Amino acid sequence: MTPDYYSVLGVDRKASKEEVKKAFHKLAHKYHPDKQGGDEARFKEVNEAYQVLSDDKKRAEYDTYGRTFNGAGPGPQGGGFDPSGFGGGFEGVDLGDIFGDFFGGGFNGGQRVERGRDIAVDIEISFEESIFSTSRKILLNKTNLCETCQGSGGKPGTKTKQCETCNGKGQVREMRKSFLGTFSTVHTCATCNGSGSVPEEKCKTCAGTGIHKRQQEIAINIPAGIQDGEMIRMSGEGEAVAHGGISGDLYIKVHVKPHKLFHREGSNLVMTLDVKLSDALMGASYTIHTLDDKPLEVKIPEGVKFGDTLRMKERGVPQSRGKSGDLLIHVNITTPHRLSSKAKKLIEELRKEGI
Repeated sequence: MTPDYYSVLGVDRKASKEEVKKAFHKLAHKYHPDKQGGDEARFKEVNEAYQVLSDDKKRAEYDTYGRTFNGAGPGPQGGGFDPSGFGGGFEGVDLGDIFGDFFGGGFNGGQRVERGRDIAVDIEISFEESIFSTSRKILLNKTNLCETCQGSGGKPGTKTKQCETCNGKGQVREMRKSFLGTFSTVHTCATCNGSGSVPEEKCKTCAGTGIHKRQQEIAINIPAGIQDGEMIRMSGEGEAVAHGGISGDLYIKVHVKPHKLFHREGSNLVMTLDVKLSDALMGASYTIHTLDDKPLEVKIPEGVKFGDTLRMKERGVPQSRGKSGDLLIHVNITTPHRLSSKAKKLIEELRKEGI
């Protein structure tokens, strides 16, 4: 009986490629025959389902016709999984992802580089700072390269000797058997981190690891025009790892305080300007202060209406490339709550004029 590939992977028929891949990786780890409690038959079935559902063409054919792919099955000679070798049985499968955890180093030349943990922090800046750029300094308590040995793990001035684990080769070879055959994997030596040598005397500050936890001040440059909620990534400023691995990254989420007068719409700055009724009728000039606190004269044309927008060219958000945005001024016509007897008479005259 033909299995339901969606049921095999435990995913919905509308599952995305990423969901299919995650389900496959989880089940492949669970049923791999080399793992305790593994199941070779289930592993083959899971792999076959993944081959089909991860391929757009095969998946479309499967959804329409069932287990038929151009007259053949998903594997070599239409036979599904190929246990004698890789053949077509692992089409579309990232062997480095699947076997890296089983055999310790993946298939990237037998070497696996350790990476430090990423760090995420939040900072708050003013609206003005978000428009014109600014900088911040933060203090993080994190794992860094040892300042004493500069990450070497050796006492300053000490000599090095040949690593006994790898005999100076920097790599160790390991043979593993599985139902797929015998695999020879090469790992970077964990003792010397691939250098082939180790210090004769370890650094006392970091006990030979090359790293230790300490406070570090980090300067953050915040670019002009950054928006609320945007992220800044600082590569290599996360947690360091022992033996020369790659440091993680630092992610800074920027929060922008609202401004009492301005807000952003893309590259434009937007504000509302209260205009007196008489000025709306006759026209006038108003002075406003921009974000850089410089006075700007705004001419109110005669007969402007409530809700009209006045545009001030290139007075908006500065752009790294091209022209700056504009300043958009929404007109709000204000009316007095109380009128003097003189004002009432004047307005009455205007009413007679049909205004």
